[in-house]
Amino acid sequence: MSELHREFLLQRDFPPELQEDDRLEPTHASPSAVCPGNLETLLQPCPLVVDLDGTLLRSDLLIETAFAELGRRPYSAVDLAKALCGGKASLKHHLSQPVDFDPAFLPYDEEVLTVIRAAREQGRAIYLASASHERLVSAVSEYLGLFDGWFATNETTNCAADVKAEKLIAAFGKGGFDYIGNDVADLPVWRHAAKSYAIRTSAAVAKKLARQCANVQHLPYEKATWRTWARLLRLHQYVKNGLVFVPLLISQVFDTQSMVNTGLAFLAFSLCASGVYILNDLVDLQDDRGHRTKCRRPLACGDIPLSDAIAVIPILLLLALAVAIMVTPGFVLVLAGYFALTTAYSFFFKRKMILDVVALASLYTTRVIGGAAAISVWPSPWLLAFMMSWFLSLALVKRYTELIGRRTARLPDSKGRDYRKADIGMVGALAAGAGMNALTLFALYAASDNARDVYERPGMLWLAGPVLACWIARILMLAHRGQMHDDPVVFAIRDKVSLATLAVAGLFVFFAM
Repeated sequence: MSELHREFLLQRDFPPELQEDDRLEPTHASPSAVCPGNLETLLQPCPLVVDLDGTLLRSDLLIETAFAELGRRPYSAVDLAKALCGGKASLKHHLSQPVDFDPAFLPYDEEVLTVIRAAREQGRAIYLASASHERLVSAVSEYLGLFDGWFATNETTNCAADVKAEKLIAAFGKGGFDYIGNDVADLPVWRHAAKSYAIRTSAAVAKKLARQCANVQHLPYEKATWRTWARLLRLHQYVKNGLVFVPLLISQVFDTQSMVNTGLAFLAFSLCASGVYILNDLVDLQDDRGHRTKCRRPLACGDIPLSDAIAVIPILLLLALAVAIMVTPGFVLVLAGYFALTTAYSFFFKRKMILDVVALASLYTTRVIGGAAAISVWPSPWLLAFMMSWFLSLALVKRYTELIGRRTARLPDSKGRDYRKADIGMVGALAAGAGMNALTLFALYAASDNARDVYERPGMLWLAGPVLACWIARILMLAHRGQMHDDPVVFAIRDKVSLATLAVAGLFVFFAM
């Protein structure tokens, strides 16, 4: 060890406890953060202290546990509000025992883990210091097996900002530790660290850190790109909102105002849907991380901070409302109903067998109703009945595909769905039945007086029926073979055979006009 380093250690400002009895008491019930004060220990390498939320984790456990609780019990919002009245420590204690919390699936930052492993190779002690509750912090510490101790929030004390700084100073002394953090709450801790590591800091925080600390190292990380945000907003799902154009095409109302209103309706549905997609992802974080494909979603893998995602939700919903007001009052009511139903799906219906697929089919049908409201026409009951049955079939195919995937991967039954792998046969039968029912409704409509009133050549509709039957049968066969995308609608958009088949059916409907 260099003489300069020895002199620095001997001249450090150690707390009174260290001067009095040459030892410190543990700050928690995990492996203790003991820092003996004898000279031999003082000359050991400086310990490394690591923040958890936003640093070691590319996520935030408070937000995660809050949405997990609301997802399981939406009415618990009242309990959370009462807990928050007692302070953040009380709220975190209330949320500290999530039933589905599994540290193995959390999105850990590889760059921070690299720094931790390098420090361990140097013989340095490593400690985890977090504002999250001690039950969660201890679970993470035990799972990783990299830490000599931890500091965390308990029922009465929120271990953040100045409180965290005081705990670390009491344990190691001013300048007696290195610290890795990410946010404004870490500034009081960085101020007393020998070396400051920063990751994912905003420009404002980085500027303040540079002013107060001389020894700062910014760790590299991947920033969210527009493609990442596009995946979060589900831009590829906007094609579903094309259903608002169906009433326009069937009614053959092609004046400028009607087309503009329908375009605005498409935009309003897209903005509203994106807001609810983000909300749904927040509720489903733990389930998504255990899924074979959904684990790559931006929030599940930590590509976008949860706080940023939450901030975007009200912006999207307000923009959707502003656009809806430009259409018609009736459309505003339909969009409000769509938002209410899709929110109810996220927090309630999705965990109820059969109700979930009925809700999904209703959401598709609501888009058609919205398109009709945008041009002030009444949608045909035939059309609504067909849409409901058709998309009920596709929603069941979606569940059927999920069950097939879990069985193939030998995964246990999902905790977030009310279906079992033993239900595969029945779910497949219901999907086929709903699809055939939709085709029956289509055939009955083609033979009805309503079709003769709308189409000049209604007989052409009979040619579209067999084409649609082939398509739905092919979808079911591919799902049975395990070759279907998690979302059949997305599959149809990307599958060339599906696009060609549906285009042919569309041409027959067009020639019938």
